[in-house]
Amino acid sequence: MPAGTLYRGREGMWSWVAHRVTGVLIFFFLFVHVLDTALVRVSPEAYDEVVATYKTPIVAVLEYGLVAAILFHALNGLRVIAVDFWSRGPRYQKQMLWTVVGVWVVLMLGAVYPVLGHAAREVFGS
Repeated sequence: MPAGTLYRGREGMWSWVAHRVTGVLIFFFLFVHVLDTALVRVSPEAYDEVVATYKTPIVAVLEYGLVAAILFHALNGLRVIAVDFWSRGPRYQKQMLWTVVGVWVVLMLGAVYPVLGHAAREVFGS
């Protein structure tokens, strides 16, 4: 393998990209959250209007996206810590990544399953 191409297109590169993307998404959420919360000091009526716009199905789906981003970022952050501070971390980074992805999928299914079950009962009746 040529020097400098260790992560090009491999799991390490994609986990790096996903970690950065989820970090930016979390930062954007926190920025918007601080702004809309600060709005209550400026105009409580405007704050109420903004919060009312959050009560839509699209925002509910975005909230699950936020949960997914935070969960992946946290789990992958633990993997990064293990790779950086454990002497055998680099050797097992690929296995740790797939463990992170597996745990993330199981936890996300656990978070989404009750919502999907409720939606199915609403649509199809029970």
